[in-house]
Amino acid sequence: MSELILLVDDEASIIQLAQLYLEREGFRIASASDGEAALKAVSAQAPALIVLDVMLPKLDGFEVCRRLRAEDNPVAILMLTARDDDIDKIVGLELGADDYLTKPFNPRELVARVKAILRRDARASKLDSVIIHLANLSIDAASREVHIGEKSIDLRAKEFDLLYTLAENRGRVLSREKLLELAWGFDFYGQTRTVDVHVAHLRKKMGNCKVKIETVTGIGYKLVV
Repeated sequence: MSELILLVDDEASIIQLAQLYLEREGFRIASASDGEAALKAVSAQAPALIVLDVMLPKLDGFEVCRRLRAEDNPVAILMLTARDDDIDKIVGLELGADDYLTKPFNPRELVARVKAILRRDARASKLDSVIIHLANLSIDAASREVHIGEKSIDLRAKEFDLLYTLAENRGRVLSREKLLELAWGFDFYGQTRTVDVHVAHLRKKMGNCKVKIETVTGIGYKLVV
């Protein structure tokens, strides 16, 4: 059965446009027009991905995202923001959204982003039982668990993917564009600020780990012991 996408927007024209293009690619579609209805739909229908507008009646998109992540719901979230403000995007990513798109959007780009997120999720679920050990850091690809010494650290899906990608390429400098391609599965170059936000989160969570994410000015990042 094809994957179910939940479209959440209070503008019927946006829902219709997104539905037209996504159904053409074989996805099944459900929709909701406010934040409360969105949470009920996620619970009842378990979609593979939510296209979630920020500006919604009852509960805004940020609050919907926050509540889903607070219950450890792993559903993929693509946020729609009406403004091209970094702050909207960064807040959404910090709350655990997988990606964002600015309105008005090209429906073909919406389809590309949806496919990229789902492709990355599929790839992550197929990883075999590789455990990477670096100094006091261990990363288990199969269980998606990370330990610093004996202590487990809690990472969101994207944070894990980014750390795993850096660990697989330890010592090598990876550009932000390359990290987007490898960890996010994007086959186009979007806003690289996404990478910076996730690196900042990882550094905070890794704390006293002997493995560090080093910034290489003007290029990108590398993992060093």
